[in-house]
Amino acid sequence: MESVAHAAAAPRPRVESAAAVPWYLTAMLAGSTSIIVGLLWDISWHMTIGRDTFWTPAHMAIYLGGVLAGIACGTLALKTTFAGSEAERAVAVRFWGFRAPLGAWVATWGALAMLTSAPFDNWWHAAYGLDVEVLSPPHSLLGAGMITIQLGAMLLALALQNRAPEGEVRRLGLAHLYAAGIVTLMITTLLVEYAEPNRQHGGLFYELMAAVLPFLLVAVARSSRLRWSATITSAFYMLITVLMVWILPLFRATPKLGPINLPVDHMAPPLFPLLLAIPALAIDALLQRREGKRAGWLDAVAIGAAFLGLFFIVQWLFSAFLLTPASRNWFFAGDKFWAYFSHPGEFHYRFWNPKRRTVIGSPSGIALLWAVASTRLGLWWGQWMSKVQR
Repeated sequence: MESVAHAAAAPRPRVESAAAVPWYLTAMLAGSTSIIVGLLWDISWHMTIGRDTFWTPAHMAIYLGGVLAGIACGTLALKTTFAGSEAERAVAVRFWGFRAPLGAWVATWGALAMLTSAPFDNWWHAAYGLDVEVLSPPHSLLGAGMITIQLGAMLLALALQNRAPEGEVRRLGLAHLYAAGIVTLMITTLLVEYAEPNRQHGGLFYELMAAVLPFLLVAVARSSRLRWSATITSAFYMLITVLMVWILPLFRATPKLGPINLPVDHMAPPLFPLLLAIPALAIDALLQRREGKRAGWLDAVAIGAAFLGLFFIVQWLFSAFLLTPASRNWFFAGDKFWAYFSHPGEFHYRFWNPKRRTVIGSPSGIALLWAVASTRLGLWWGQWMSKVQR
């Protein structure tokens, strides 16, 4: 595979004007949206109805997204290879004799992984019944495919953004941030078993989030040509999530599998989103002070500590609110995300092991170390992404 990144001669000023988003990127973003909506819908289906058949609407939404991405990338590769202009072929990556942008090849792998996971998942459920955890082997393959498609969309948008002349990057930049917002939601969804409000006074939750979220948000902010890009990415993540929180419970549904420990009569919503926009503001503010300069370990320490400190404060307080009666309404859905097979009880409204490995009480500062390391990797990856041209 040919080289996919070319160094920029000088840092480009961030601008916020508009250029059209090409059809294939629009199709990729539509497919990514269908995937994440279908995934949240499918989790709700499992929690409310149970897996009664492979051919549920939620599954169809997931695989529709994979098919859309596969068709868009395949068409783009054929067009670039056999009917592309010299300029289009010059910014494509050659693979097995075909030419397409790097993002298209990444997304193609993701589409193939998703389609491979479908019969594997069907066989798994036939053999073992209901999932006891989110990351079963077929779900892990499916999740890898879904994230890869969304990363492909990010890379497609990045290459277009980085080649665009000054004054013509706003829509392409927003497309990049929208794809990054979906990736953020995808990652937090895969970690949902460790992210209930009841776990957010324990150290493991903060260690996991510190290990993955700064990496993504810092990389996006470092590579984007728009200002406040980490904040915008977080806003997209939060917007998609709250829309699903508000929409899913509007649909009535009842369990079809036993045992039914908790009678439910509506589709279960996802967890209310993490308040990422607040620590993301700190990331943006600190990176803007270093604009045009190379960031190193001292910047990673400052950004990682700022992210973890703000994230810890807002989530510690907000999770306490989510366990109170004040959150048990349509807006926050504080008592609506329990599955029909969950045993009801007082433990729904209290913290689990709150004194075990708390962030404040951790002598090793594991969460802080993860935040700094994650930030440093994000700075490196973001710098690489800012140079992607193909």
